[in-house]
Formats: sequence, structure tokens, C-alpha cells
Amino acid sequence: MSSIRPLIPLLLAAGILLGGNGLQSTLIALRGAQEGFSASDIGLMGTFYFAGFLLGCLAITRIMKAVGHIRAFSALAAIASVGTLLLVLVLGPVMWCAVRFAGGFCFAGLFTIVESWLNSGVTNRDRARVLAIYRMVDTGSVTSAQFLIPVFGAGGFTIFAIMSIMITLSLVPVSLGDRSNPTPPEEVKLDLARVWRISPLGCFGCIAVGVTNSAFRTLSPVYAEQIGMSVGDVVTFVSVGIFGGAIIQYPLGYLSDRWDRRRVLLMTTCCAMLSALALVFIAGSNPLLNFIIIFIFGCFAMPLYSLSAAHSNDRADAGEFVLINAALMLFYSFGAIGGPFAASTAMQYFGPSALFVFSAVVYAIFIAVILYRMQARSGVPAGKRSRFTALLRTSTIFARLARRNSDPDSPEGP
Repeated sequence: MSSIRPLIPLLLAAGILLGGNGLQSTLIALRGAQEGFSASDIGLMGTFYFAGFLLGCLAITRIMKAVGHIRAFSALAAIASVGTLLLVLVLGPVMWCAVRFAGGFCFAGLFTIVESWLNSGVTNRDRARVLAIYRMVDTGSVTSAQFLIPVFGAGGFTIFAIMSIMITLSLVPVSLGDRSNPTPPEEVKLDLARVWRISPLGCFGCIAVGVTNSAFRTLSPVYAEQIGMSVGDVVTFVSVGIFGGAIIQYPLGYLSDRWDRRRVLLMTTCCAMLSALALVFIAGSNPLLNFIIIFIFGCFAMPLYSLSAAHSNDRADAGEFVLINAALMLFYSFGAIGGPFAASTAMQYFGPSALFVFSAVVYAIFIAVILYRMQARSGVPAGKRSRFTALLRTSTIFARLARRNSDPDSPEGP
């Protein structure tokens, strides 16, 4: 525990940032609906956020090399905090799209800095424990922060001020908790064409998950609000879906280590598609039914990214874990850029349930691809499969943090 203690300030900063980012995503959808923004406007904001996030993933390493971890973190946190206040000072779709783009860039950079710092500070002996704590911080912060909305309300200035305070407070543990300023990481090598050749199914899966998960995170509050849920029910709906994905990920990963991973991927995608259709045809406007089914949906929709990544890593050569997962993170981002706007356009014309019809259609396409790839290529023998690792989609650096845990003898350094 003594070796982990120096990392506590970074984990605290990560928790504040993760909570603030998750809170902002839900609040923008709710407040936007109150201000009369259309579903397509809110979806476009999600598209801008993920476009900024992709750019931030590509640019942050150069920024860290230029000014160091602490200065880069301080600058990005300041911009994100100012952007949060601009959301309430200038109420309009154009400004909100611009702020969301800047926010995506900043949060991609902030998460990269935190994860790079953790990676440089953790020993191999403690890596599994730090990863577990970090995942718990992620789930706990994102779900609990949602409930600030019903406490303070989605209207007015207060909740935006609280978000700005949270982002600003993340500077305190980073600035005072650790005097070190580690060497910036080398830029992650990107070879998207090679990674696609290694595993077309894994790459397509990450794109599909990017489309559906980004649509869910951006537009599920709009869906819940439009079917008549209260503000408290809306945040419960979002949180239950996220929580479901967190608790079922490891059982699915355990199964995928022992069965043909594509069979588990196929089963999980089918369950995600069926639960999406259940939200359309069974849940209706009943809050309890919606909570139950969205929990099931989250259980199967959220782990698809890690399962797709695990399948890709089964096909990789030794030492390619970071290359593979950095590329998969970008494939996910490509899908995430298009998902919110496409889903919101469907909602604009066909109503709130079109969000989950859209998701079901994407899952159906993914199922067809899985079945095709199962015929085109034999499975990886159990003895040659890599161990399943639950991956966060916070930055390309997370793969480095996770790699040393799954294979301490990897030649890839921090």
C-alpha cells in the first residue's frame, strides 16, 4: 500500500475529472432539451465532442513534450473549466458545439496525462491493484456525479458552476501531491492499416461500439426525458446502464478466455441487440421497466469494446499490445464521431425510441460481420489466446498501463 500512496493524488484528480466529464455529458442533453434544442442539435454536440477527443488523443503527447505534465494539465483543465462556464453564459447550439469540441480535446489530454503519470509511477507488482482502483474510480465517479443534477437541478447557473469547480479542483492534487514531472511518453505508433489486417473483426467491432456507445452516452438523457421521466429518473436511467456494463465485464471476459472469443462476442452482441429492441417494444414509458432493461443493455453493450480488443490481441504478435490498442481506440473514436448525429437524426424523425432501433440495426450489422468472419477464418486456439483485459476508452495511453499488468515481461516500456 505504501508504494501506491504517492499515486493517490493522481487517482483523486482522475476521479474528479471523470465525474465532471460524465456529469457534463448528461447535463448538456437535459439542459439542451429544456432550452429547446432539437435532438439533432444535441447529437451534433456529441459528434463535436468526439471529434475534439480524437484530435486531443493525437496531439497531447507533443504538448506534454513541449511543456511537461503539470503545465499541460493546468492549461487543459483551465480551458475545460472556462468552457463549462461558457455553456451557461452563451445558450446556443453553435457555441455549445464549439465548447464541446474544445472539451473533447481537453479531456482527452487530461486523461492521457493522468494515465501516463500513473504508468510511470506504478511498479509491475502493484499494476493490477492500481488498474482495479482506477476502474472503480471511473465507475464510481461517473455514476455518482450524475446525481448532482437532481440535487441542484438542470436549470440555472449552479450546476454549471459546480462542474467548473470540480474541474478546477482537479488541479489541486496534481499540483501539490507530487513534485515529480515524469518524462513524457513516446508517441504511440499508429498503423491503422496493419491493425485492420491483423483483425478486421476487432477493428469493425470497435467502430460499431463507438457508434452505439457514443449515441447512448449523448442521447440517452434525451430519450429518457422525452418519454416523460423526471430529472431524477433520467440520471438513474443513465447511471444504471453504465453500472451494468462495469459489473458484467469480467464474467464475460472469463468466458471469452476459455471459449472461442468470437462466440462470446456473438452472444454478447445478440443480447445487446435484443435488449435494445426490448426498450423499444416492451419498456414503453414505464420507469421501472426502463431501468431493468437498460441495466441488461449496459451489461452487454458496454463490454463489447474490450471483447473486440481482446479478439484483436489474440491475433497480434508479441509486443504489439500497445500498437493494437492505440489503433483500436482511434477506430472507436471514428465511430463515436458519427454515432450521436446519426442517431439523433433518426430520433428527430421517428421519436425517442429510434435511439435504440438505431443501436439494434448497428448490432445486427455487427452480428452479420461476426458470422462472416467465423466462416472466413478459424478461431485462435485456447493456448494462444491473450488474457482478457477490461479497457477504458479514456486515452491511448491506457493500453500501456494495462499491458504491463497482462504481460510483465513485455518489451514495451512505460
